[in-house]
Amino acid sequence: MDFKDSPEEAEFRAEANAFLSQHLQPKVANGIRPGNRDDFLKRAKDWQKIKAENRFAQITWPREIGGRGGSPMQQVIWNQEESKFDAPTAPFAIGLGMCVPTVIAFGSDEHKQRYVQKALFGEEIWCQLFSEPAAGSDVAGLKTKAVKDGDEWVINGQKVWTSGAHYSDYGIVLVRTDPDVPKHKGLTMFIIDMKQEGVEVRPIHQASGGKEFNEVYFTDVRIPDKDRLGEPGMGWKVALVTLMNERLAVGGSPGPDWAEIMDYARSSGSMTDAAFRAKLADWYVAAQGYKLTKFRTQTALSKGETPGPENSIGKVITANHLQDICNSAIEMQDHFGIISDKEHAPSDAIFQESFMWAPGLRIAGGTDEILKNIIAERVLGLPQDVRVDKDKAFSEF
Repeated sequence: MDFKDSPEEAEFRAEANAFLSQHLQPKVANGIRPGNRDDFLKRAKDWQKIKAENRFAQITWPREIGGRGGSPMQQVIWNQEESKFDAPTAPFAIGLGMCVPTVIAFGSDEHKQRYVQKALFGEEIWCQLFSEPAAGSDVAGLKTKAVKDGDEWVINGQKVWTSGAHYSDYGIVLVRTDPDVPKHKGLTMFIIDMKQEGVEVRPIHQASGGKEFNEVYFTDVRIPDKDRLGEPGMGWKVALVTLMNERLAVGGSPGPDWAEIMDYARSSGSMTDAAFRAKLADWYVAAQGYKLTKFRTQTALSKGETPGPENSIGKVITANHLQDICNSAIEMQDHFGIISDKEHAPSDAIFQESFMWAPGLRIAGGTDEILKNIIAERVLGLPQDVRVDKDKAFSEF
C-alpha cells in the first residue's frame, strides 16, 4: 500500500485545490443540509457548468466528449479535494457518476450527442430507476414491465427510493420485458423522459425532514425502441456496468465523524466521561481502518488496476459509524437532544439531522445485509446463499 501521492498526483492535487479555493468556500461543518431546494439546484447547476468549462466535471471522460482524459486516481483526488469545500454536487452525482456513463457505454451516437454534453454542463439532471417496493436489494426481482408495441415499449409499474427524481429531467429505467426466463435474463434498460405523460413522481417525506427520495409511478408510458440501452433481455449486464461506476466514489463521507463529536464533547464538558472516551477511541480506530481500506483502493487505481469487491466494506462501516456517533451526541445533549431546529439545537442540529438520515444511508446503494453477503462471498470466499429461483422462470414465482 502506498500512502503518498506520486509527483504527478501531487501536482494534480495542488491544481485541483487551487481551482476549488478560487471558486468555493471551505466546508465549515460535516453535515447534510442542502437548504432551499430551488436555490441549491441553481448553485449546483452553476458549479457544474464552471467545472465542465474547466474540464474538472468528469476527470476520466475522454476530452472529445468534454472530459479531461485523466486517470481514475485523478478522479479520486478531485473527489477528495472537492469534499473539503462547500460544493453543491449532490444533484449530479448519480447522473454523471452512473447514468450517463451507461449511456456512453451502451447508447447510440445519437444518444451521446443529445445527452452527454447537456448533463456534463449541468443543463439536465438524471436519476436511476432500479429499486421497487418488492425488489429493493434484489434488483433482479423487479416487476415493472415493458411490452413491445410496434416501434415502442409500453411501461407500467412502480419504482421507489429514487433519489432526485423530483428534479430530474431524464433517467435510466430497468424493467422486465420477458417474465418467462430466469429473473436476471428478462430485463431491459431504457432512457426515460421524467417529464413525459404517464410518469408521476411522489416525493417521500423523510424522518430527517428531507425529501430526496421518491416513489415513481408509470402508467402506459411509451418509450421508443431507439431509446433502449443494450439488447432486449440484456438489462442485467447493462445494470452491472451502471453499478460498477460507484467504485470511484471513494472520497469523503457525509455526516459528522469522531472529530465533530469530540469538539462538541470538549465544549460541553463530556470529555471527563470515561465511557465516552472509550467510545471516542473506538470511532477513531474505525475511521482510521476505513481510511487505510480506502488507501488500498487508491493504490489499485494509481497502478491502473480495478478495485475489487472489498470496496463494499466502506459503506457498511461508515453508515453504522454515523448512526452510532449521532445517537451518542443526542444522548449527550440530554433533554436538549429532542430539539431538531437548527436555530436552537446544539451544533446547529447536525447530529439530529444526520441521525435521522443515517438509516437511509444504510439502505441506499445496497443494504448492510447485501454488502455483507458480497464481502462474505467475494472477499472471504464463503459459500453463496441458497437460491431457489436460480434456474426458474420469473413467472413461476
